[in-house]
Amino acid sequence: MPTLPRRITGGVDTHLDVHVVAALDELGTLMGVESFSTTPAGYRATLRWLRSFGEVELVGVEGTGSYGAGLTRHLLGEAIAVVEVDRPNRQRRRKRGKSDPQDAITAARAAQSGDALGAAKTRNGSVEAIRVLRLVRISARRNRNRSLNQMRSIVSTAPDQLREQFRGVTGHQLVKRAAKLRPGGRGDVVSVTKLALRTLARRIIAIDEEIAEVEAIMHPMVEAAAPELVALTGVGPDCASALLVAAGDNPERLRNERTFAHLCGAAPLDASSGKQERHRLNRGGDRQANAALWRIVMTRIVYDPRTKHYINRRMREGLTKKEAMRCLKRYVAREVFAHLPRERLA
Repeated sequence: MPTLPRRITGGVDTHLDVHVVAALDELGTLMGVESFSTTPAGYRATLRWLRSFGEVELVGVEGTGSYGAGLTRHLLGEAIAVVEVDRPNRQRRRKRGKSDPQDAITAARAAQSGDALGAAKTRNGSVEAIRVLRLVRISARRNRNRSLNQMRSIVSTAPDQLREQFRGVTGHQLVKRAAKLRPGGRGDVVSVTKLALRTLARRIIAIDEEIAEVEAIMHPMVEAAAPELVALTGVGPDCASALLVAAGDNPERLRNERTFAHLCGAAPLDASSGKQERHRLNRGGDRQANAALWRIVMTRIVYDPRTKHYINRRMREGLTKKEAMRCLKRYVAREVFAHLPRERLA
C-alpha cells in the first residue's frame, strides 16, 4: 500500500525581524523548530520548510494582526488555513520558563488540539484600508483633545487680562480666538502665555484639517464597501467602519451571529453556579465595535419609536435602563451581522 504523506501542523512565534516556526505531524510528534526572517523570501522559505515534512494542513500564528500579518497573508495566499493563537498561559509559562522555540511549539499544539479556533483575518481588502485610516483619525482626535485640555489648563492659570478674554467661551471659540493672538517679542508672562495658546490653537486647526482629509477618503470607502450596513437606522460611516474592522475583510470566518456578538463584547457570559442561574456582563471583545453598538442604541432610543417602546417595556418588567440597553446591543449585533458584505469584501 502506498505510504500516505504526513499531515503537518505549524506553529509560529512572531517577532519584528525573525519568526520562530515549529512543525508537528498528525500524531503530535515534533518534527523540528527553525527561525526565518520576516521578509517575502523568509515567508517562502517558511512554507518550503514546513512542506518538507509533509502536507501542511494548518498553521497557528501568534499575532496575525501585528508582527504575523505578512506571514498570514502569504500563507492564506497559498491556500493554507491559518488560525489566531493567543499568547501562552502565564501560569504554565511561569512553571516551564519562556523561550521562542517553546512558544512556537505551544502555538502548534494549540492549533492542532483545537484550542485555537479563530480563523485569521485576510487583511488584504478595503476593510484593511479603512482600519489604517481609522488609526490615523483616532490618534488625531486624541492629540486634539490633549491640546485643547492643555489650552484650558493654561487659560485657568493665565494672567487676569487673558482669563477675562477667554472666560465662558466654547472650545471652538477658544481655538478660533487664540489662533489670532499676537504675543510680541517680549519674554514676560503675558506674551509667553499668548504664544503658548496660539501654538496650541494652530496645532488643533492643523489636526482638524488632517481629520477632515482622512474622513473625506474613509467615509466613501465605507459606504461603497457596506451600503446596506450604512443604511441601517443609527449606523453612520463612523459606526459602520468600527464594525467592519472588527469583522475583517473575510467576515465569513465568523460562524454565526453569536460569534459576532461575542467578538463585539455584546454577548452575556454564563455565570451560573449551583441553583443560581445568571449571566454577567462581557467586558471582552473588540471595545471599539462595542462602543459603536452603544452609539447605535443611543441614536435609536432618540429617533426610533420601536426602540423607545422596547426600552419602556423592559423597564416596566423590572430591568434598569442600562440592562435594557445591553439587551438592545445584542439585538443590534444580530442585525449588523446579517448585513455584513461578505462577498464584496472577499
